[in-house]
Amino acid sequence: MTTSNYATERETTEGRVFTVTGGDWDQVVSGTDPINDERIVVNMGPQHPSTHGVLRLILELEGETVREARSVVGYLHTGIEKNIEYRNWVQGSTFVTRMDYLAPIFNETAYSLAVEKLLGITDDITERATTIRVLMMELNRISSHLVWLATTGMELGAISIMLYGFREREYILDIFETITGLRMNHAYVRPGGVAQDVPDAAIVKIREFLKMMPKKLKEYEDLLSGQPIWTERTQGVAVLDVTACVALGVTGPVLRSAGLAWDLRKTMPYCGYENYEFDVPTHPDGDVWGRYLVRLAEIRESLKLVEQALDRLRPGPVMVADRKIAWPAQLAIGVDGMGNSLEHVAKIMGQSMESLIHHFKLVTEGFRVPPGQVYVGIEAPRGELGVHAVSDGGTRPYRVHYREPSFVNLQALPAMAEGGLIADVIAGGASLDPVMGGCDR
Repeated sequence: MTTSNYATERETTEGRVFTVTGGDWDQVVSGTDPINDERIVVNMGPQHPSTHGVLRLILELEGETVREARSVVGYLHTGIEKNIEYRNWVQGSTFVTRMDYLAPIFNETAYSLAVEKLLGITDDITERATTIRVLMMELNRISSHLVWLATTGMELGAISIMLYGFREREYILDIFETITGLRMNHAYVRPGGVAQDVPDAAIVKIREFLKMMPKKLKEYEDLLSGQPIWTERTQGVAVLDVTACVALGVTGPVLRSAGLAWDLRKTMPYCGYENYEFDVPTHPDGDVWGRYLVRLAEIRESLKLVEQALDRLRPGPVMVADRKIAWPAQLAIGVDGMGNSLEHVAKIMGQSMESLIHHFKLVTEGFRVPPGQVYVGIEAPRGELGVHAVSDGGTRPYRVHYREPSFVNLQALPAMAEGGLIADVIAGGASLDPVMGGCDR
């Protein structure tokens, strides 16, 4: 038996077997004498309620002060990007929606925009489908920021805001269920458009939400903004200035809270965002307090965008006209969830053999995508969400890789935590708003 830095290995009749024993933990602790150095090395996570899922932080402490911090990721790895290579292009939407599970609509939209760019049909997406995408994304941005506010409040001791944030998010999830049939993991945005149209009942619910939400935001601010413990735990804590953000590739509200108004909806517009009126909130201080204010302001801007999207909803198709791409077609929501409408089934089963054959081929094989590679970036709740998609000309992706903001932004945690108090690791980590499903994929 031989020993490597990371694992022991031995030969067996089945081949060489490695036993992984915890990475470089022995090396981390071997150089520290807890008695003489007055330093200890501790794990925060991966089973910890304040590390947003299964994030592991290795902290070297001197008293209450963090001397060194390491982020260890990968505990929620699901192999989504690899799995997509064994499914057709439409089925990929069902996988990517599960990456950042708090922002599924963004995962789907970025993927669909990339596939449409490969197909060369970007300009063929109908106006109604594009408007619905904007509508759904901005509702999803609000729901994602509400989860951030709720969980961060809980981690800093504000239990009430946890209940209120999730209460309002439930309203948005009800809207999503009315439109897509599902509360999460929708697979609603598909290459070519969206799975089905927005029903009138959902429009009524969204209008009610637009009336109700500004009052709730005022309640949040009344509850937190003047609260001494909240301001003490957030102001001047986990500071990351704009230079550090740019050097580390940090985007989204964290970058904007450092003063740089970089938002892909403005700087590199997509889905017609250039035709909407909205502002990009910023804050100069680059601390947890600034990230809190920026996200609240972003919710208000998203409410403005949702209202504009509703006003722009004109009657029309929600999928491209090309029937070789527009799959699945004619979906309806029934008592058993979502499936093909009975009228469509009756037509292809009883009236048109060609339609039935075409439907069967599309479902089993999928459409072909011309060879090439593209990169598409959109502004997700946590920052730039990018998709690098590669096609070899077949019915399945050759490669799909996501530039995931949670993964990139977590690089900043040591810079924010080292030299501060261990309590501020919680506030700083929460202010990055990492979602480990997206980070690990």
